[in-house]
Amino acid sequence: MHGVGVSEGITIGHAHLAIHDRLEVAHYLVPAAEVAGECARFDTAVQTVHAELEGYRNAIPSGSPPEFTAFLDLHLMILDDAMLSEAPRRLIETQRCNAEWAVKQQLDALLEQFDAIEDGYLRERKADVIQVGERVLKALLGKPGHIPVPEDLEQASILVAHDLSPADIIQFKQQQFAGFLTDLGGATSHTAIVARSLNIPAIVALHQARHLIRENDLLVVDGTQGVVIVNPDKHVLAEYRLRQDQWEIEQHKLKRLKTARSVTLDGVRVELYANIELPEDIEQVKDNRAAGIGLFRTEFLFLNRDGLPGEEEQFEAYRKVALEMGDLPVTVRTLDVGADKPLLGQERNSTNPALGLRAIRLCLSEPSLFHTQLRAILRASHYGKLRILIPMLSSLHEVEQSLHAIKKVKKDMDEEGIPYDHDIPVGGMIEVPAAALSVHVFARKLDFLSIGTNDLIQYTLAIDRTDDSVAHLYDPLHPAVLHLVSETIKGAQKAGIPISVCGEMAGDVAMTRLLLGLGLRQFSMHPAHLLRVKQQVLKTDLREIAATIRRMLKTDEPQKLRDALVQLNA
Repeated sequence: MHGVGVSEGITIGHAHLAIHDRLEVAHYLVPAAEVAGECARFDTAVQTVHAELEGYRNAIPSGSPPEFTAFLDLHLMILDDAMLSEAPRRLIETQRCNAEWAVKQQLDALLEQFDAIEDGYLRERKADVIQVGERVLKALLGKPGHIPVPEDLEQASILVAHDLSPADIIQFKQQQFAGFLTDLGGATSHTAIVARSLNIPAIVALHQARHLIRENDLLVVDGTQGVVIVNPDKHVLAEYRLRQDQWEIEQHKLKRLKTARSVTLDGVRVELYANIELPEDIEQVKDNRAAGIGLFRTEFLFLNRDGLPGEEEQFEAYRKVALEMGDLPVTVRTLDVGADKPLLGQERNSTNPALGLRAIRLCLSEPSLFHTQLRAILRASHYGKLRILIPMLSSLHEVEQSLHAIKKVKKDMDEEGIPYDHDIPVGGMIEVPAAALSVHVFARKLDFLSIGTNDLIQYTLAIDRTDDSVAHLYDPLHPAVLHLVSETIKGAQKAGIPISVCGEMAGDVAMTRLLLGLGLRQFSMHPAHLLRVKQQVLKTDLREIAATIRRMLKTDEPQKLRDALVQLNA
């Protein structure tokens, strides 16, 4: 079976199927005299779920990854939001429907809004809303909120589920599963993030695993390749046991590289940075000895809430990261979301959100939103080496507008006597073909550039990689993509400004030598990938790969490019 490998490694064990109750929700009319009682029943269910989540939060074992607390806090925030804690009550009062039906109606309305979000990380928060909503429904239906696990479950079991919530994973941590498999989820789902933080092999988006795998089936899980083998024969099993041993030996070797300088065999220095979503991710960044933070996504502050975060709340979050990283640089990306209703509470409909009002377009159309975030970043720059990164630039006009907005905030802060880094670097993300083709113009205005390969590939090839029907066409090795990346790097070098790659390509060890050969000297990736990429850097001689790189740039045949990549990594 094939899915999306979200946490690398190989594990072998017997399947344990997570039992998920099907939630059949009835719809009936509540007599007028009983509406108040039905509202009270809904309130009690919300309180029950709140107590459950608080209980899980308090039961988190010491030394657990910080993601556990962050994700439970997010679920508590979703539960407390008026869109889930109050809106169903209004439906009960106005429609005189039962509480279960009111929760289901409100969930359906919320999920429609999430489907319109283009950003992959934010769209996958839809799963969190479903998980919280289902907990409320279970409380109303009198069903247990947790997934039962047998007490005699063996240690090396592999959990197979339709989907998993953060609360489920915290509950399962005590069983110490050897791996996770889920039908749903993506690279930025909470299951994926937690699995990476625990260094447990995990595969998501398997679609039918929960139905096709039986309890106690022997499974081989290859999280690196995204492959599950069910009941392998003895030869396949022996091969994967050998691979598992080799993987574990390799992981021990990688840990020795933490203190090694990131330099190629021919003496070229390469800087390896980390991407983070939450301030709590700093621990993993430090553990893997990153050169700094190449991408701090700020969207987490804006999620699942009625109002926008104020300046103080944002300032404290950015300052925390700046202080934790000390003298190491931290690149803070300004808000990169679409114009969805849960964020701003505004009625906007877009036929194609991917091409609509999002990222810097949204920030420039909402000056107060942008102004508040810029003030918070600039104030935090007084406490560390912060840099500002503007996402999804497509024209010189947007660059100039962004720089003008920053200049205006600086002027206001000067007048108020607020300290900040007057020389804070400002960079731009190259995510659309227009920006890649205009790199020489952008480079004259900005201090640094960062290539967001995820969006650049999607926009170049007109492919939504989260859409299963076309995801197979998503190709980082497409000749057009390679030429855009190559020319962007050359343009930045010619202008004398730093350039990095912060998309998935940066953390893909198969692409490391290719990017080095194209001239890239700064990579930014998930912290878990950093040591493997460093290992590839240490084994690379740029002079030896130069001829292969030149040949790849002259090739327009996909298969020849793939063959050349294999040769490059041999």
